[in-house]
Amino acid sequence: MGIGLRRELFDALLATHRRVDWLEIITENFLGLTGRPAVLLEKFRDRWRLVPHGVGLSVGSEAPAGYLDGLGAFLDQVDPPWFSDHLCFSSVGARTWFDLLPLPRHDESIQRVVSNVKAAQLAARRPLILENITAYAEMPGSSVDEATFLGRIASEAGIGLLLDLNNLYVNAVNHGLKPQAQLEQFPLDQVRQIHLAGHSRDGSLLLDTHSAPVSAAVWELYVQTLKQCGPIPTLIEWDQQIPSLDAVLDEADKARALMERHG
Repeated sequence: MGIGLRRELFDALLATHRRVDWLEIITENFLGLTGRPAVLLEKFRDRWRLVPHGVGLSVGSEAPAGYLDGLGAFLDQVDPPWFSDHLCFSSVGARTWFDLLPLPRHDESIQRVVSNVKAAQLAARRPLILENITAYAEMPGSSVDEATFLGRIASEAGIGLLLDLNNLYVNAVNHGLKPQAQLEQFPLDQVRQIHLAGHSRDGSLLLDTHSAPVSAAVWELYVQTLKQCGPIPTLIEWDQQIPSLDAVLDEADKARALMERHG
């Protein structure tokens, strides 16, 4: 069970005696940085396993110039078992948004992503896993569903997947689909890590805000996943309206108890 390393939790984490198994760090928050961020990174690395999770790899287009060069050196420093990013595009040419934008799900996209993933793994010298994103619109030209899209990319690129159960739930509700059915279609045999997070509501639309505890419906999806897959490294994401460290760790303890019971 891991939690996301966020600035608001730095001091409390270094002082806590509660169980924390590993930390997920946002790659771009530490990539190429020196000074206090580098010193803090060393402190956290001395105590916990760190796993980088990026938003800038943009496997659906191409990584920004120089990104892969810095990524390899950074991963050598952190020495994670793998690194992760999102199945999306977040840049075009020299322009980067750091928004996770959906791809049209067709053969050309699959070929581009597979090629970019292989290049990223070669530069990083570590296994890459890709996360299913929240998509509020369907890109035109899609010819396969999301589960097939993810499964083909994982198989053809030889990588694992990061299953974000909150993203799966939010997408299903927003697009009028059944969350349980979406999970049953997901290529669970290729899942290497799980994200759990909370969402918010704006009218009839669910928003992937990571600003609340994990919802009851997402906990149900987690139990279903554990029963089918067994124990999988799991992370609690909380990125907005971040509460105390104890509140975040209470969510991690709940996930750990469910894993021990059902995994």
